[in-house]
Amino acid sequence: MSKEYDVVVIGSGPAGYVAAIRCAQLGLSTAIVEKWRNSNKETVHGGTCLNVGCIPSKALLDSSYKYFEAKEHSDVHGIKLQNVKIDVPAMIARKDKVVSQLTQGVKGLFTANKIDDIAGAGKVVSKNKVKVISHDGEEQELTAKHIIIAAGSVPINIPSAPIDQETIVDSTGALEFKEVPKRLGVIGAGIIGLELGSVWARLGSEVVVLEALEDFLPAVDKQIAKETLKILEKQGLEIKLGARVTDTKLSKGAKKTVTIDFSDTQGDQKAEFDKLIVAVGRRPFTDDLLEVSAGVELDERGFIKVNDQCETNVPGVHAVGDVVRGPMLAHKAMEEGIMVAERIADKKMQVNYDLIPSVIYTHPEIAWIGKNEEELKASGIDYNIGVFPFAASGRALAANDSDGLIKLLADTQTDRILGCHIIGASAADLLQQIVIAMEFSASAEDIGLTMFSHPSLSEGVHEAALAVNGHAIHISNRKRRK
Repeated sequence: MSKEYDVVVIGSGPAGYVAAIRCAQLGLSTAIVEKWRNSNKETVHGGTCLNVGCIPSKALLDSSYKYFEAKEHSDVHGIKLQNVKIDVPAMIARKDKVVSQLTQGVKGLFTANKIDDIAGAGKVVSKNKVKVISHDGEEQELTAKHIIIAAGSVPINIPSAPIDQETIVDSTGALEFKEVPKRLGVIGAGIIGLELGSVWARLGSEVVVLEALEDFLPAVDKQIAKETLKILEKQGLEIKLGARVTDTKLSKGAKKTVTIDFSDTQGDQKAEFDKLIVAVGRRPFTDDLLEVSAGVELDERGFIKVNDQCETNVPGVHAVGDVVRGPMLAHKAMEEGIMVAERIADKKMQVNYDLIPSVIYTHPEIAWIGKNEEELKASGIDYNIGVFPFAASGRALAANDSDGLIKLLADTQTDRILGCHIIGASAADLLQQIVIAMEFSASAEDIGLTMFSHPSLSEGVHEAALAVNGHAIHISNRKRRK
């Protein structure tokens, strides 16, 4: 027997659960289908982000940084600590508690919003039907006026480093180490690789990051990328660029190690590690998700084809989050979920795809929005630059956290802000001020004329805006034009 809904959502990650909640708020009868289960065979919500991505990695980043600060920097503040130790199982347990609290919270929101929570694997079989196969193999069919696909993504595997989740792990396995590996290899110097590498480097691992590309963080403004590389290497991460992994071999015995073969500018090389993290990116998860007869089109990379309103080629079928084009970011996925819900309810909303902030949660954080210098040069746009180093910030110096800088780019003719790039403490939160400013088409002068509290890290944003037009107060500056 088929049960009918206004909306059926497949997947309860950030895109799916937000879409479902907003649909219910708008008065639409809604069901959500989720197959993910925990070790107790219970269905859990939140997708990759809450379970094995954004949230658990940030829990470990915060715990590891507190340990690192206590061990390495407490003396600066006159705090004398001896025999500081890390209890890895306790750290992992705390991470799991945070995850559980948030995933249970999502489940509670479904109940509060009267959303039918259906356990099992969902598959689109037509423009208004979803087949659900439970974990016991039972099938049911759901009928819906609208279907929202929010199935998320999974890590990319590479043949040269097959995952066993013991010695060679993906980003999920890297969150579950029972002890600090003496030597840790990371394949991939992207967001995931740098964050996970940072966690275990702070706890004492000798970390080597192998990146196949010649350029470090190619999507990041070159000045920020150069500063990031310098800071991370100072923190102990050994980052090898142009390093292509060709093979891996596990040792024999109870406690395995992994030997990897790779080539770089110095030729063929070998390295041995206690653990190896493969972090070369993610792919959209569409496995067994779409019946061929449903007619939903994929692109050449396996993403579901959608327009700017996240509509597929099949009327009534929508797709959001990691299964569609654009950066695989939870906040982008959430906004797409809300947009689709609003449009199903005949309301007007559009995601501004030009203003999607990006963040790497190392310490210091790296965050950016809009165009970088290289993109502006390639486009032939004349621009002014304002740069403020955290070393000139009273608040940063007081906190002993003065690495990095804030860089603002503005149009030479209109002074409209074109981009902002930050490496420094609380970069993600500082950047959001500029995201809001750019959403309202603000100029650098608008930021410069705004009063900021003192002393605060936010004053750096103010000073960078002033520096765009040569008016910075707390640094020697002159107007820089390109």
